[in-house]
Amino acid sequence: MPHLQNKKLAQVAIVVRDIEAAIDKWTALLGCERPSKMTTDPGLTRNQEVDGQPSDAQAHLAFFDLGGVQLELIQPLGGESSWQKILDERGEGVHHIAFWTEDMKQTQEALAPYGPLWHIGDMGGGGQFAYFKTEAELGVTLEILENKKTPL
Repeated sequence: MPHLQNKKLAQVAIVVRDIEAAIDKWTALLGCERPSKMTTDPGLTRNQEVDGQPSDAQAHLAFFDLGGVQLELIQPLGGESSWQKILDERGEGVHHIAFWTEDMKQTQEALAPYGPLWHIGDMGGGGQFAYFKTEAELGVTLEILENKKTPL
């Protein structure tokens, strides 16, 4: 049975309703500098799809570097997305955990027994992200990150 190539956790992400308030709370808790907030490009400009359909979703993001693992905060800004779906269904909380891969297609095959591809898009620098609906089998959504873009 195929398995994940990279077992090093890259990221834990939390979906929030108010990213400014969440940044303040996490900055105080961690005793660190306040990270900057960014806004994703419109989803259609980043080849974003949700359940196989084009999506123009956007989000505010903030990243805390925790020494090898990032804590990511995500505030959905509209459009069909896994971010908004999880926020609507469960409220604020963990959205996903993420791992890096060198081969998105192989990783998709490895994750097939745990859940289908859900939400994909291009990242800056030529990479891509892919969320998989793995909650029923693994208790959490998985995100796979790739620095290049191999076909899915």
